Amino acid sequence: MTKLWVLAANSSRATIFTADSPIAPLTELESFDNPDARAKQSDLVTDRPGRTFDSVGAGRHAKAVEVEPKEQEQIRFAKAIADRLEQGRVANAFERVVLVAAPAFLGHLRGKLSAPLGALVSLELDKDYTALRPEELRARLPQRL
Repeated sequence: MTKLWVLAANSSRATIFTADSPIAPLTELESFDNPDARAKQSDLVTDRPGRTFDSVGAGRHAKAVEVEPKEQEQIRFAKAIADRLEQGRVANAFERVVLVAAPAFLGHLRGKLSAPLGALVSLELDKDYTALRPEELRARLPQRL
């Protein structure tokens, strides 16, 4: 069993790395891509917002959306990543997990982690290190994970 998983993620891509010990180098296990996070907002929405009457008077206005489509796509991607981490937890594939994610995406990810999975998170870094190679990422993490 691999002792540690390290997730490096942002809203458009994520990579899971493994390490056999707290000081071991990282090895890429799996990567995920979310091209919709790079799409224009107008490409994610095909309809115009609905319209409604004002509560007083004869005016009309467009209804606002509660969550912007781009943010909704980020939430969906965070859920997919959290589900994959949960599969690893259930399969006892790791003992601890380290989350390294862009600040806004880290917030979405935290909200999607189950309580047992959240208990296995040993470190969180709010940095976007998704473009780094495994050895560069390892150099930016604490020496002992």
